[in-house]
Amino acid sequence: MPAEGPAGTGHDLRHHGDAEVRDDGADLVDLAVNVRAGTPPDWLREVVAGSLGSLAAYPDDRAARAAVAARHGLPPERVLLTAGAAEAFVLLARALEVRRPVVVHPQFTEPEAALRDAGHSVDRVLLRASDGFRLDPAAVPEDADLVVIGNPTNPTSVLHPAAAVAGLARPGRTLVVDEAFMDAVPGEREALAGRTDVPGLVVLRSLTKTWGLAGLRIGYVLAAPGTVTELRRAQPLWPVSTPALAAAEACVGPRALAGAAHAAYRVAADRDRLVTGLAEFASAGVTVVTPAEGPFVLVRLPRAAAVRRRLRGLGFAVRRGDTFPGLDEEWLRLAVRDRTTTDAFLRALDRALMDARD
Repeated sequence: MPAEGPAGTGHDLRHHGDAEVRDDGADLVDLAVNVRAGTPPDWLREVVAGSLGSLAAYPDDRAARAAVAARHGLPPERVLLTAGAAEAFVLLARALEVRRPVVVHPQFTEPEAALRDAGHSVDRVLLRASDGFRLDPAAVPEDADLVVIGNPTNPTSVLHPAAAVAGLARPGRTLVVDEAFMDAVPGEREALAGRTDVPGLVVLRSLTKTWGLAGLRIGYVLAAPGTVTELRRAQPLWPVSTPALAAAEACVGPRALAGAAHAAYRVAADRDRLVTGLAEFASAGVTVVTPAEGPFVLVRLPRAAAVRRRLRGLGFAVRRGDTFPGLDEEWLRLAVRDRTTTDAFLRALDRALMDARD
């Protein structure tokens, strides 16, 4: 698993799944974006709508920050609320003084893009498909003073053991763990959120995926108070809107946590159906990265670009994989959807594979 130097990225780091859905304005079934379908629920819409009467006042994040802190058993000074997890990557890139940042790929590309935009040279550790995209902590250079890894990782859907991820920590190193999809894992096993015994640990969480709040932009950082203070200094004033703060407070409450736990088990069942269906195409060269643990799966297949285009013609948008470092044009990422949508997609895939062979 070699580290790649800071020369040209070779990938479109700013390409994200939403581009697959809106490229040509077609009415497509969305398997490209990892936001849970059917969200936000009505009760959460009511919470957001109820906050609109307070829009004349400047946002006050104290209640939401306290709620997030309580959810993870932490003091509020260890919590920073952000306009989605993506803002947190920008803050980390701008606020922290680092000499050798390393990003473990394939993973969400925004951390590397933010670091490069801030003037940093970024090294890559590329996990291999032949190893199941599993983490080997020894592959990370010892002199790296900032390491970024996703868990479970987008787009591979690999859930790394918490001990292996924590093993990346070193004195003088900031270890950034993107747990944007951890609440989609039953029991949130392997989570590091709430841990205070790992030196330099920074955990990022997003509330946009499970609760369908991508348009509202809300996430948070869990880190040592000194790190939180540094990141806060890099933020503009009032970075999180009043409706987003209301949503944050609601999404970490008992009702929401119970709902998220139930949704995680439902996603796992729907994912199993998708993976089982994809296995039927093994003779056509389709392989799935398993065990998948996130609300999406990574698939390798011949002529993937042609298959993706044909799927669009059949009404389905899927995420191309070649914009992720460590992957090429043979890879696609598929969001997990309900049984009816999955079955319709599998029928479309059968047709697309046949057409791509012609």
